[in-house]
Amino acid sequence: MTLDISGAPIASDTTDHAPPGVPASVPAGGPSPAGSRRTILVRDLPASVAVFLIAVPFALGIALATGAPLTAGLVAAAVGGLVAGSLGGTPLQVSGPSAALTVITAGLIAQYGWQATCAVTAAAGVLQLLLGSLRVARTALAVSPAIVHGMLAGVGLTIAIAQLHVVLGGSPQSSALANLIALPHQLSGPHPPALAVGALAIAVLCGWPRLGRLPGAAGRVGDRLARIPAGLVAVAAGTTLSLGLGLTLARVELPTWGEHSLATVPTLELLGRSWPALLAAVLTVTAVASVESLLSAVAVDRMTHRPGDLNRELRAQGAANVVTGLLGGLPVAGGAVRSSANVRAGAASRWSAVLHGLWVLLAALALAGGLRHIPLAALAALVLMVGIQMVSFAHIRRVHRHREFPVYLATVLGVVLLGVPPGVLLGGSVAVLLALYRLTRAHVDVLAEPDGSYTVRTHGPLTFTAVPRLSRALAAIPAGARVTVCHDGSFLDHAAFEQVHVWRTGHQAGGGRVSMLTERHDDEVLDPDGTVRSGSSPGPHRCRAWTPWVGHHCIEQDLDDPHGRLLDGVRGFQQHTAPLVRQELARLSREGQTPSQLFLTCADSRLVTSMITNSGPGDLFTVRNVGNLAPVPFEPGAADDSVAAAVQYAVEVLQVRSITVCGHSGCGAMKALLDGVHELPGPPTPLARWLRNGRGSLSRLKRAPAEFTGRPVVDLVEQLCITNVVQQLDQLLANPAVEQRVDAGTLRLVGMYFDFATAQAYVLDRENNRFISVSEDWPDHRLDDRPGDRPNDPLDGWPLEGSQARPANRRHESEQPAVA
Repeated sequence: MTLDISGAPIASDTTDHAPPGVPASVPAGGPSPAGSRRTILVRDLPASVAVFLIAVPFALGIALATGAPLTAGLVAAAVGGLVAGSLGGTPLQVSGPSAALTVITAGLIAQYGWQATCAVTAAAGVLQLLLGSLRVARTALAVSPAIVHGMLAGVGLTIAIAQLHVVLGGSPQSSALANLIALPHQLSGPHPPALAVGALAIAVLCGWPRLGRLPGAAGRVGDRLARIPAGLVAVAAGTTLSLGLGLTLARVELPTWGEHSLATVPTLELLGRSWPALLAAVLTVTAVASVESLLSAVAVDRMTHRPGDLNRELRAQGAANVVTGLLGGLPVAGGAVRSSANVRAGAASRWSAVLHGLWVLLAALALAGGLRHIPLAALAALVLMVGIQMVSFAHIRRVHRHREFPVYLATVLGVVLLGVPPGVLLGGSVAVLLALYRLTRAHVDVLAEPDGSYTVRTHGPLTFTAVPRLSRALAAIPAGARVTVCHDGSFLDHAAFEQVHVWRTGHQAGGGRVSMLTERHDDEVLDPDGTVRSGSSPGPHRCRAWTPWVGHHCIEQDLDDPHGRLLDGVRGFQQHTAPLVRQELARLSREGQTPSQLFLTCADSRLVTSMITNSGPGDLFTVRNVGNLAPVPFEPGAADDSVAAAVQYAVEVLQVRSITVCGHSGCGAMKALLDGVHELPGPPTPLARWLRNGRGSLSRLKRAPAEFTGRPVVDLVEQLCITNVVQQLDQLLANPAVEQRVDAGTLRLVGMYFDFATAQAYVLDRENNRFISVSEDWPDHRLDDRPGDRPNDPLDGWPLEGSQARPANRRHESEQPAVA
């Protein structure tokens, strides 16, 4: 859920720790007594202003889309900041009017009136408080992502279709289907002033974030301008156009606070007549607001690497909904738009969210007159674009990749055509049916081996529905053949077990031999109840590569016989992995290697390049050394030609298209550099001589200790590890082969950092001097390794626009003198 109308990509991570010279973040629970005032002034105050500028037009737009009084949106934004911000378990999350509840709230207002809707909001808040007290917050995360993203996409489409009528100068209908039916008539007779204002606002929303992509000086100016939220600029541009030309069109009808309606308890007549529907409405508002808030909180936790308290966050959302409901505000939920803007603006604690709520409150009291000049078409254009952004193609690709697209599509269509509760129920039903269907689908493959034996591989749960397919496959095996049955360890019911073992008995009676194994364990057979039990000759546990046993049960065995462990691993490869890669390796042996990337990393045994890059044979040309160093060629006294030779071979002969320098946390080489191992008196050891190649990194750290701070930094050693990655990228340019290809725009340099504790990789964004975490939400096109396609891709070491685009000091930094 990465909606962002502010005009910039969602931020990289904030920091919990920092090296000398970098302000430390405020702890997750709030500001610390020491240094908190400076942190609030330097980081939280500017961030709160940035979020405020996004929140006000967004709150007015959501209120307009629901048909509620526009003051209700401001009340919800203020309460979300002040109440949820001060009590929440995710300090950097910012709450406000819920976009996901727009359709539900509009339906409640149309059916029961505004004051009864406020009572529903307050009751939902009480239920959230109860659920948070019962500590069931993580249960909400069990909802299928396909259903969640489908619900958001359906709500977004419903919002966009309705607000398109307002942009065209008309009024939305009561449902998405009615809006679609009425759209042709509305398009045939638009209201020109409203259409002009709406078109201008949409153009600004689309074009404002791209100002930074302009070439030369215009791009630098545009980059500064693009920091202003696009939504605020769009609304201001539409208002200026309407006032400057004196256009007659509908504007914000902001009632005075004396006319503002508070919640009232539904009448006994209404309760007696509609209490089942009202109860369903309370449950729906509770479920949608809770799921939206908790998913947003999880996303913020991942961005900031701060483990939040989801139950506390749920209680805070409940308290906020109780207050906003009683004060006549819209339902409140944590949202990705405001939260991502808060993180990107550099917020350090919950004070940013609280101050943003205070600014909204002051604006609602002091700027009511100015807000009445805003055209409804400008706000409708803003909400329309938010609705379109709720349909995320990245989510669609991910859902499709996990074969959950039918669930997603059913949820989207159900929400658009039937409403949110029926749509979610329809999506959930499709998810259950799909799961049941998959339980009945098992693959049985019979492979003829070169030595005349046969291998039967099963994939998926073997239930009674798979018995006919299993029987046909086993019957096709010739009598007397040697057979290995490999089950993948999934569920095996009694009917399937009986079929396998009856066939086994008959095949062995005909002179054949049958071995029954599972792919998850060695020397094990299948048990009658479908579980796995050790064979008749149990021996010591044999560990398989890359299972949870590695580093636990196998430690003692490794210490006793490390050579035996190595050979056991080779045997495991020959038995399980070699059959899978034999064909590809044979092709590579015929055609030779054509890797697209050179991967320069440390010799640390914990860093497994193929694992962290999900690569296979022929993908990476890997160079490993102590400290992932790239010595400057021809530098007297410390250069090493082996790395330069590998780089030259990869660049000139293999024609790789990218070079990645990957450092890691807890690097012993960097600690040795800080300890001065390379400067110890006496004849230098081979290690000391090699570490002299890292003096440039040490000098760079001393000159600019806070140069790259895009991720949490625990201590000075880790800061040097990060600095070393950037320094080695600069030193690579001293290799003529690299320099020539970079100048030609056919080679890109990538900086990467891997943190062992979190198993998280970070990629260098050189333009912003930050290391950005790589996650599934990363847009696919930014991982495209084709050089030259996107000159300003922040994955690159620097823009590939010729030699002038590289840092001017690339040579000087690699030639710094040794540390004094």
